Amino acid sequence: MARDASAVVPADPSAAVASLKKKGASSRSWILVDSSGQGTVLDVDKYAIMHRVQIHARDLRILDPLLSYPSTILGRERAIVLNLEHIKAIITADEVLLRDPLDDNVVPVVEELQRRLPPTSGAGQGDEEYHAGHKDDAGEDDESPFEFRALEVALESICSFLAARTTELETAAYPALDELTSKISSRNLDRVRKLKSAMTRLTARVQKVRDELEQLLDDDDDMADLYLSRKLVGASSPVSGSGAHNWFPASPTIGSKISRASVATVRGDENDVEELEMLLEAYFMQIDGTLNKLTTLREYIDDTEDYINIQLDNHRNQLIQLELFLTSGTVSLSIYSLVAGVFGMNIPYTWNDGHGYMFKWVVIVTGVFCAMVFLFIIAYARRKGLIGS
Repeated sequence: MARDASAVVPADPSAAVASLKKKGASSRSWILVDSSGQGTVLDVDKYAIMHRVQIHARDLRILDPLLSYPSTILGRERAIVLNLEHIKAIITADEVLLRDPLDDNVVPVVEELQRRLPPTSGAGQGDEEYHAGHKDDAGEDDESPFEFRALEVALESICSFLAARTTELETAAYPALDELTSKISSRNLDRVRKLKSAMTRLTARVQKVRDELEQLLDDDDDMADLYLSRKLVGASSPVSGSGAHNWFPASPTIGSKISRASVATVRGDENDVEELEMLLEAYFMQIDGTLNKLTTLREYIDDTEDYINIQLDNHRNQLIQLELFLTSGTVSLSIYSLVAGVFGMNIPYTWNDGHGYMFKWVVIVTGVFCAMVFLFIIAYARRKGLIGS
């Protein structure tokens, strides 16, 4: 395949990042990793990418970082369009185009692609001779198609990334929740609120990836569309013509991949998706486990909130009881004040003449009556269950 004239071919991803920084990276930057693990930095427009991998503009828009699209794995005639969080890639039968190579989260993916994509069973100039001398079934089936190895790297990276974010959230959330349980304060409440918001956002991200894998696993036709090597063999057959040879360049390993795909096609049904299904199921279980961790954390947060609400309700009940006691005492003292006010009026009366001891009895009787009123109110409230026993 003809390379762009302005492309830079570094030896490793760190050199790719350095070269992009020197010339000023743009949103058009891509890094291409071929079947030999060689990285090539491309700074091209969307039309060059569309022409290179033969996809439509609507598929390329899915990978636009300025647009918000859900997690997507689409199988096209010559490519797989992959949009998983920060991993925005186009996978063909012999190369991977990865967007935004300057992203700190993308650099490890590039490194892993360069480490995992080169064939492990004798890649190089003698690859075809190697496979010609090893016609046994085990030798031919040991290596998965290129697109599956690239897809596996992407899935493993995104699952590990989300699992790491979940672990970080758990590490911060559980101590914060325990501290909030022991001491309810504005600081602890605000801290838990922020953690809950972060958990909600992370859960939505994990759920999107899980839903996409589940949807893909439920549709055998969608999985069959991801077998690019198998479709490449069909396009290269005498019946369908040799157009694919003009599109995909000759490479040291493409011949062996076509050979293995041909064997697979001859041996079984072209719609057999068992290999891909096993691959997707493995990472579906991993992402489902991450989602279960987040669900458990959400339940723990909900339990903590319930416990805090119970504590707050108990405190409110105690305040209500205290208010009831104070109000009852106020009513009783109001009666006492009423009597005192009556006797304190400057009104002429004769029954007090010669009966000075009456003052003592008025005070005693009024005090006893007020105390009885207070006790009656408390007993009535206790009987009605307004205060605890």
